[in-house]
Amino acid sequence: MLLDKSRAQVVVEINQTASRFKSSIVIITDNQTIDAKSILGLTYSILNSKSFKLEIHGPDEDEAKVAMSSVFWKHSLPVEVV
Repeated sequence: MLLDKSRAQVVVEINQTASRFKSSIVIITDNQTIDAKSILGLTYSILNSKSFKLEIHGPDEDEAKVAMSSVFWKHSLPVEVV
């Protein structure tokens, strides 16, 4: 599957949002664990997964959970915060 412009924008927006926070932000999909601050990992997960779980831990985790969930829902990507 190719990375079209809209998917590339999703990857960049998720990465930029995650990078604003000090907390660890991990995306869990299909038995894979991906650092949301990794463009390569995000590209793979966005292309190959249908649902996502966010695991966020750190000093600003409450704000990160809200911001990250918003990005996923904005792009119609089902997400669960665990």
